[in-house]
Amino acid sequence: MASSRRRTLLKVIVLGDSGVGKTSLMNQYVNKKFSQQYKATIGADFVTKEVLIEDRLVTLQIWDTAGQERFQSLGVAFYRGADCCMLVYDVNAKRSFNALNTWHDEFLTQASPSDPKHFPFILLGNKIDIDAGNRRAIPEKKAKEWCVSKGNIPYFETSAKEDYNVDSAFLCIAKLALEHEHDQDIYFKTVAQPAPDTEHTSGCAC
Repeated sequence: MASSRRRTLLKVIVLGDSGVGKTSLMNQYVNKKFSQQYKATIGADFVTKEVLIEDRLVTLQIWDTAGQERFQSLGVAFYRGADCCMLVYDVNAKRSFNALNTWHDEFLTQASPSDPKHFPFILLGNKIDIDAGNRRAIPEKKAKEWCVSKGNIPYFETSAKEDYNVDSAFLCIAKLALEHEHDQDIYFKTVAQPAPDTEHTSGCAC
């Protein structure tokens, strides 16, 4: 019933080195547009998109930042209240893959989620369309191994230019964030007065 439909806002943080296609992925997802021109994102910006997930109206607030070091000191305000994090690298640029650990750790440090082990992350290997994959530097197997090492986070190979797997990736991270939110609700309802350092162990399906 439409009257009982719940409206939810999810803050999605998109992180990765500059030039990996973060803004292009967001523009493709929200506006179905792709631009060949590259322009570094200055500071932080966000776009929104509404999606219906299991009769629940969800507004995704997707935050983007440039990956250059000079913008890395965005501080707590950028990360505060994040419900999930999308990490992006360029499958043709080894350096962007090697930087993933730094971005992953930076997020956990700045966002300080209450349950870092189960926080919803997703990894996107972007630009798979370039040169029909002949310039690829990172095999899919290596990316999947990295995901396993971080607690089995989902992995998608994407092309913002060809609009390949973009919708699927954003839908996946939204669902993970909703599952995590549900698990936390159950946890906080069942534990009346948790100790300050009590760790959430409700078994998030992320």
